[in-house]
Amino acid sequence: MLRFKSSFIVFITLLLSFNKVMSQNYGQSMGGFMQAGANSQSNKKNDSLQRRDKNADSITIYFKYYNNNSIQKLDSSINDFYVHYPLPWTSYNLGSLGTATKSYIFNANTQPGWDAGFHAFDAYNFTLEQTAFYQTTRPYTEFGYLLGGKGEQMVEVKHTQNKTNQLNFAFDYRFSNAPGNVKNQNSNTNNMRITAHFQSKRKRYESFFAMIFNTTASSENGGLVKPVLLDSLSLNDPFELETRLGISGASFRNPFNTSIATGNTYNKSTFDWKQTYDFGQKDSVVKDTLVTHLFYPRLRIQNEVKIQASSYSFSDANPNAYNYYQYFGVMYDTAYKVKFTDNWRTLTNEFSIVSYPEKMNSNQFLQVGTGYSQMTASFNGVDGWDNYDIYGFGLYKNKTRSQLWDLEASGKLYLNGFHAGDFNAGASLYRVLTKKETFVRLSFQNINRTPSLNSIGVTQFPIVGLKSIQKENATILDGIIGNSNTGWNASASYQLISNFQYYATGFKPVVYNNVLNYIRGQIEHRVGLTKHINWYDQITLQILDPNAPVNIPLILTRQRLAFEGNFYKNLFLSTGLEVIYHTSYKADAYMPFTGQFYLQNSYTTQNRPTANAYLNFMIKRFKGYVRLENLNTLLPTSKIYGNSYNFTAQNYPTAGLWFRVGIWWNFIN
Repeated sequence: MLRFKSSFIVFITLLLSFNKVMSQNYGQSMGGFMQAGANSQSNKKNDSLQRRDKNADSITIYFKYYNNNSIQKLDSSINDFYVHYPLPWTSYNLGSLGTATKSYIFNANTQPGWDAGFHAFDAYNFTLEQTAFYQTTRPYTEFGYLLGGKGEQMVEVKHTQNKTNQLNFAFDYRFSNAPGNVKNQNSNTNNMRITAHFQSKRKRYESFFAMIFNTTASSENGGLVKPVLLDSLSLNDPFELETRLGISGASFRNPFNTSIATGNTYNKSTFDWKQTYDFGQKDSVVKDTLVTHLFYPRLRIQNEVKIQASSYSFSDANPNAYNYYQYFGVMYDTAYKVKFTDNWRTLTNEFSIVSYPEKMNSNQFLQVGTGYSQMTASFNGVDGWDNYDIYGFGLYKNKTRSQLWDLEASGKLYLNGFHAGDFNAGASLYRVLTKKETFVRLSFQNINRTPSLNSIGVTQFPIVGLKSIQKENATILDGIIGNSNTGWNASASYQLISNFQYYATGFKPVVYNNVLNYIRGQIEHRVGLTKHINWYDQITLQILDPNAPVNIPLILTRQRLAFEGNFYKNLFLSTGLEVIYHTSYKADAYMPFTGQFYLQNSYTTQNRPTANAYLNFMIKRFKGYVRLENLNTLLPTSKIYGNSYNFTAQNYPTAGLWFRVGIWWNFIN
């Protein structure tokens, strides 16, 4: 690990030196990004990158997300710590950063086609959908470091630069390590993303390339054997208590330990290469001696190749008879190691044609195409599995040049292969209602999907597969109205699901034979109490029929009272108190051996509100975050306040009083 830290420091030093050597000040047009940016509506958010004095280094930087034509700018706001934290506040883990996660908010699975079915660590991953392709006039680097209690740490590095006006590359890296709050809870994540974007001088050819690597390794302790002892600790340290899995006598807290003796290790990698070639009308603008080439596409040919590799593994080198036989019921000979491993490979090749009806509006187009996927699986000691899918898809989008209307309709249908009959169809309408940017968005989606492959027995894990395949169908209606300037919005969601698939135990998926009805309402708003005091209110209300096999809190809310503003010209400050609370509910239990959250109706979480004090500030390009979390644990156990520790699942307590400090610093070379 010391070698890793030394190599990492050398890497950062070389990276910054390389940026200095390669720094260039481009005065020419930056291709499609800049052209689209000139047509897009100006971003009125507070962005420090757009406000500098005459002597400061200047930069113009834009980016687009994968498969999204909207021009985005970097977010320089500081009032929300969760912008930098991997896990959103609407989700919980099993007590430590890097452990299995689940959202408090219910959402239907909207992924038709291939799905291995292991999602407990998805929240920590880089995804292709969140991949940004940049265009910048100067090399840009951002470095972040977060240090938490018990040796928890997280490192982030982001870099992007243009080699030429036509070629940009970017690099993202994130590493986190958490020794855990109790025994056998250490975890670590590694995420890396490399992207490149190229557009020819005449703007006919464009290429997007992305490589993404995700590794999550998390020890599994099965929860505390006697959680009632939390309030009678001799040293007030939960690390004293015994856990159900792992060798407690050999367990010790080490912030540099990345090895997992008993637990899950998930690896996911993605290689994606998308190429387009356009036919249309070319043009140019001459200003002094500078020639800017313009191109108006009318017909586009597009090809995308995607290779994905993933592995899911649980292993225990020292199984204990009491833990396995009596509590979890996994019947294995304890003289041998316990190990389950699934390895997956998928190759997808898509071809499509895109038509642009209007010369001056590249945000209005019709796309139709087809794709082929080859799926292959291998298991330790079990016969492998392979199959294929053939599908067709279409997309129509029309964002008017006035930026007031945005209409989108899309569909994807699996025509042949293992997932034949799966589909995803949807439509959305966005409208700006007033000059002050009040907007409304309505959307509809219908998904028909085959259950996840591990649920139907295509796995080495000890999962009892479904006896018959019944496709799950979900209809989702969403609506939102809000205003981006004043910071308020109200939304509602209705979900109707038939053949809903869930885990009745940690090993057994089942299908709910009735129709599941779910309604969600959400309100977010910012209220200015005084010139520098703001109240941020976020409330979610969830309702479903009482017989549905889903347990969720009725109310989830986050309340923040903040003192914030711009002081001494360069100091931006946001400090205050944050409270997160959900009503009592029967939280899902967790099965370490299969990596699945499952339904239980015997244990109810009755948590106190979680209170966090924070101080966020920004000075020029430097951001600092200081947080003292879980202030609620300072209150002693009583009949009024309950247990001093909150629980996210049965036998899994959250951390006690927790201190975090983080820095994020960006450099323009």
